[in-house]
Amino acid sequence: MSYAGLGPCRERWPEVMLKKTPDHGNRKMRLKKDNLSGPTLLLLAILSSATLGAGCSQTEPEPEGTAHRETPPSTGAKAPQAKLDPEKQWASWRGPLGTGASPDSSPPIEWSEEKNVRWKTALPGKGHSTPVIWGDRIFLTSAASFGEATEEEHEHSDGDHDNVDPEYRQRSVVLAINRADGSILWEKIVNEERPHESTHVTGSWASCSPVTDGEYVIASFGSRGIYCLDIGGELAWKKDLGDMKVKHGHGEGSSPALHGDTVVVNWDHEGDSFALALDRQTGKELWRVARDEVSSWSTPLIIEEAGRPQAVIAATTRVRSYDLATGGVIWECGGLSNNVVASPVAADGFLYAASSYEFQAMFAIRLEGASGDLTGTDAVAWKIDRHTPYVPSPLLYQGKLFFIRHLQAFLSCMDAKTGKPIFGPRRLPGFQMIYSSPVGAGGKVYVMSRNGVMLVIESDGDYALIATNELEDSFSASPAIIGDELFLRGERHLYCVSEKPAR
Repeated sequence: MSYAGLGPCRERWPEVMLKKTPDHGNRKMRLKKDNLSGPTLLLLAILSSATLGAGCSQTEPEPEGTAHRETPPSTGAKAPQAKLDPEKQWASWRGPLGTGASPDSSPPIEWSEEKNVRWKTALPGKGHSTPVIWGDRIFLTSAASFGEATEEEHEHSDGDHDNVDPEYRQRSVVLAINRADGSILWEKIVNEERPHESTHVTGSWASCSPVTDGEYVIASFGSRGIYCLDIGGELAWKKDLGDMKVKHGHGEGSSPALHGDTVVVNWDHEGDSFALALDRQTGKELWRVARDEVSSWSTPLIIEEAGRPQAVIAATTRVRSYDLATGGVIWECGGLSNNVVASPVAADGFLYAASSYEFQAMFAIRLEGASGDLTGTDAVAWKIDRHTPYVPSPLLYQGKLFFIRHLQAFLSCMDAKTGKPIFGPRRLPGFQMIYSSPVGAGGKVYVMSRNGVMLVIESDGDYALIATNELEDSFSASPAIIGDELFLRGERHLYCVSEKPAR
């Protein structure tokens, strides 16, 4: 996920597609087959077979080797197993612990286009969602424009700036990729429509990361719907929550969260905001709670405290914890700025929330016994007001918090429980703007710039740069790590970085 996901989708697909989710359609514009003549239908069938491999581009077919639009299931990849150890997967956008860390992994520290790239797969369309991984299968989302450009007016938000107008209709797609060789196992078109609002000039219309449990994959395209597919790509259910009105028209980016049979969605915008829980298997609404909040892009974090599951959502008015079973507020705490993008992290009895817009803030909440309004109480263990993150979420790893200043090339580290600084802010060499969130594994911290430069930094003690790596793509999605593999989703490609050959 990323707020810069908040963006334009310049990639386009052929007009005729082989397969679509039943009755997904465009809520506003649908193709009337009854109006087509027999010869026209025959022509469409011929065009369909001719364009399946044409790829995804604005004005030309993609280069040879680009992923096709609809790929039949592969017999070479094992179906993921729901009984795999969740802590050894990367099932949601911030990993198995929700902290950005993969505790049992040890990916490479050096790579390039010519070194330690096991495979590199061209992706259709554009998206800033992080890939999620279960077993031998990788899931991600994308969006691609198609059809003719329109100059029809679209909805505007107050203070619109640095945006791309929705000139084209968009295909919202969920993909499954073979982890072993990068082949696309299936692609499912779940929606086709012209977005009602703009998105940020650096963003995409597919910025919410999916979540999986090895049986289902749940993907949110925000105003274009929430979709649950089985791991074979068949639609289980869909949910239309209406259209968001996002501040500044910068696009949508909060990802769904999953715990057991409960899916939690943050729907903060400039209209009637709410939090929502859905049944994983049926999509049935379990509870809906109104929220006194403006637009936020943070993803719910589901934690357990004293055996009680709760969903925590960080936003402007309050950071709130909801009882996962009922939606009742357990505790709340004020202190963040407007435009909350970074998602909270938690471990060892503490939760950490941060923002950086018109002012900077980060604080730690002691979870033991937390109840009611915690603002200004001893439950707030520490608080800082400088160098805090805006778009990238913090990494909580080995008892330390690693975080980016705003979205700039500066990294800080502090002791998570005490708030005592360890280093920083340290300038990250070769970096430009940062949207992706840092990740940790193998005693290392991995930080990615939008310009394709990724640094590997020692996680223990003072700042120590170990390696500088660069790939030929632009990166806004956060990395995913599983085993000895690092997965990097660029604007055009998905990379698998590993020192070992294909399994």
